[in-house]
Amino acid sequence: MKQWLDRMTGMVTMYTLVLVVLAAIGVNALVLSLIGQLSYGPLPLLASALVAILFTVASSWLGAKIMRVDAHLVSSFITALLVFFVLQPKIDLLGLSSFALAGLVAGLSKTLVAVRGRHIFNPAALGAIVPTLLVFTGLVPGMSFGAWWIGTPLLIPVTVIGAFLVLYRTQRLTLGLAFIVLAGAILTDLYVVRGAAFPDALSSALLSSPIIFFAGFMFSEPLTLPPRRWQQLAEALVVAVLFTIPLPLGPVSNSPLFALLVGNLLAFLVGQRRGIRLTYLGKEQIGAATWELTFQPARPVRFLPGQYMELGIPHRKADFRGSRRYFSIASAPNTERLTFAITVPAKSSSFKQALLDLEPGQLVHGTSVGGDFALPRNVSEPLLFVAGGIGITPFASQLAHATERGETRDVVVVYATSAGGPLPYSALLEKSGARVVLFGPEPPSTLPPGWEYAGEGRITGERLLAAVPDAARRRAFVSGPPALVNDLRRALRSQGTKRVHSDYFSGY
Repeated sequence: MKQWLDRMTGMVTMYTLVLVVLAAIGVNALVLSLIGQLSYGPLPLLASALVAILFTVASSWLGAKIMRVDAHLVSSFITALLVFFVLQPKIDLLGLSSFALAGLVAGLSKTLVAVRGRHIFNPAALGAIVPTLLVFTGLVPGMSFGAWWIGTPLLIPVTVIGAFLVLYRTQRLTLGLAFIVLAGAILTDLYVVRGAAFPDALSSALLSSPIIFFAGFMFSEPLTLPPRRWQQLAEALVVAVLFTIPLPLGPVSNSPLFALLVGNLLAFLVGQRRGIRLTYLGKEQIGAATWELTFQPARPVRFLPGQYMELGIPHRKADFRGSRRYFSIASAPNTERLTFAITVPAKSSSFKQALLDLEPGQLVHGTSVGGDFALPRNVSEPLLFVAGGIGITPFASQLAHATERGETRDVVVVYATSAGGPLPYSALLEKSGARVVLFGPEPPSTLPPGWEYAGEGRITGERLLAAVPDAARRRAFVSGPPALVNDLRRALRSQGTKRVHSDYFSGY
């Protein structure tokens, strides 16, 4: 089941998946409206959605032109649909102007309410809170406000499925569930205190509120989350409290929008506080179909060895997978340049082709750094690195960093490759002094001291454990294609390996 989910959700980019899921929820809402099962008619729904999309996309494009950057239209459509699901649908002029205003603010905020290229707040939340404040302060009482009409029982099934797919794809299921449990528990307790029976209170908290939608589509937005998991969970607690408990804050008391914006601000303060401008320097072929690309950041980039960066390369004739992608950083943190490695098959995505077609001096934008694929601070803890193909890149960063710092870690690297020829990062592996076990189509002509060839064919749990008999006493890190990671992670845990970490991949 997990392999099937990985394959299906990996067929499109994260942005495309979110857009398709939100569109499906919108179609479901329209069908319910047409058969009289929703409190809003089809005309208010259609008109509100159209206005939200028109003004959000147009203002996103305008903001991008003002700041002389490329607009990300798929992201703009997502923002527009989020605004649509939050504000109260209306058909009158004042109501529709609310969606126009929210869309305008949301679209412009993507580039104008930003620090060095990175937006601070969730654009949909920032846009939707403007008409909401105008209503609750009494300035314009007839406008639409943040009614969160998406939180209705009949829309829960498709919302749950969609939220699960998005959280699963972004590997933030734990974060989403943490928020749902925290907010759901607090809200249920409040209902019980007010006299509701526990089953009714729990049902109202989960089925008649926007908790699930909020967790799956707004709180989990990658660009406005802190980089580390413990920071994300801490933010989930803060946002859950602000989401549920009425506070003496005037018009924003007990507002999900206010809660999210506060969480966004906290994330900004602890994360990469600026957009990342990278100047492309060149590429080098380091394997049969593997290239290492080198960039010069305009300012030093803060990251831990093993973390990833999202790169954005708008290009013509982009395929359905879009113009943004996550890549593990291959270089060590204390080097002046950043390197990434990519494997380019015969039939490559338009994004990878755009990477290979870059000319020295071209500017590329990084939007975020994150991930918890980091080594333990205790350098005496024995480690097992398992890399499948291009999954070697985070280990390259970690081993280079450890070597430069003079750390003497007990590391076994199991490296599986399906391609013959030069082995990417072989010199770095040899310099690190780690024991290396190779799985590949053919044995190398020579093996450095401490290296061994374990044979050809797919690496399985049995072959891995045979090659590393003491795997159970090591902390394991597994990086590579999702199917390989899932199989080997399961095998390691079944043999008693207590700590198994897997790298973050949003798709290949």
